[in-house]
Amino acid sequence: MKMDHQNEDKKPSFFLQLLAKFHAGYFRISMSLCGQALLWKILKQPIQNENSLRRILRLLPNTAFLLLWSLTLFISASLSLIYILRCFFHFKLVKSEFLHRVGVNYLFAPWLSWLLLLQSSPFKSLIPNQILMWVFIIPIVVLDVKIYGQWFTKGKRFLSTVANPSSQLSVIGNLAGARAAAVIGWRESALCLFSLGMAHYLVLFVTLYQRLSGSNTLPAILRPVFFLFFAAPSMASLAWSSINGGFDTFSKMLFFLSVFLFVSLVSRPGLFRKSMRKFSIAWWAYSFPLSVLALACNEYAKEVEATAAHVFALLLALISVLVSLFLMIVTVLRSHLLVPQTPTEISSDSSSAEP
Repeated sequence: MKMDHQNEDKKPSFFLQLLAKFHAGYFRISMSLCGQALLWKILKQPIQNENSLRRILRLLPNTAFLLLWSLTLFISASLSLIYILRCFFHFKLVKSEFLHRVGVNYLFAPWLSWLLLLQSSPFKSLIPNQILMWVFIIPIVVLDVKIYGQWFTKGKRFLSTVANPSSQLSVIGNLAGARAAAVIGWRESALCLFSLGMAHYLVLFVTLYQRLSGSNTLPAILRPVFFLFFAAPSMASLAWSSINGGFDTFSKMLFFLSVFLFVSLVSRPGLFRKSMRKFSIAWWAYSFPLSVLALACNEYAKEVEATAAHVFALLLALISVLVSLFLMIVTVLRSHLLVPQTPTEISSDSSSAEP
């Protein structure tokens, strides 16, 4: 009895076990909501030669956008705080995540989220945007050195063994940073980040396209991250449009590539059947790519001024909103699957939690 009592005293608290279960993959939520907030902000902005279909968006109250942005800010700040606590109390787990071939890619997600949130802000920040940009971009560059440096210097066929669809988050992080830098006038910094992202995207895309040895080892539960295939060229088209000052031919080419990849994926629902059997945090991987594709389509529609393009843009925006709303409702209803209510549930799930 005395030994049992001592073992109970040594057992970690519920809070520490909860931090042990938390991982960078939860930033899928903030990344998706930040993309949704930016989409709402862009769609409500007036444009020249406005199509009659876009006037429908004027019916949306500004209060709805403010509520969405406030909720996004709260969730992003909460997830960031939880992960900071995880770094203090479970540094070994964070280190193992940093060395994991899937988990390390989601370390880009918090910085990507804050960059998108900064661009979608309806308020004037108390801290100058230039300072916030440095705070959010420098960690992305540091991660670039770690990941891209390994690809460049490690042994033979290293990339083919570690590359997986989530690796595209590193590319998207650079491209989002390039767009954010271009928006505030840092053209040279934007070009630097864009060149880093695109150079490695080409190598990564070819590696994943050939289905080399490392490309087929992604668990079925993580297959929603395949949607990142069209998120990367969509973000690239937005970034280049901001750098160049217009949605030119190169931006259109990237947009058409993203549409092709989107159609290729949605025409194969069987690929995602296993991952949809049970709700998981991986479901949030559907939302962000749809938001970015809708943003790129909106820029394309503004450039060509064709009714069909505006219809397609609004349709994608509607799909993106509905998917995000569905995920928010399901996450609230199934929150016990993401945040176990008892220490017993945590101990039983921690070993199987995906990165």
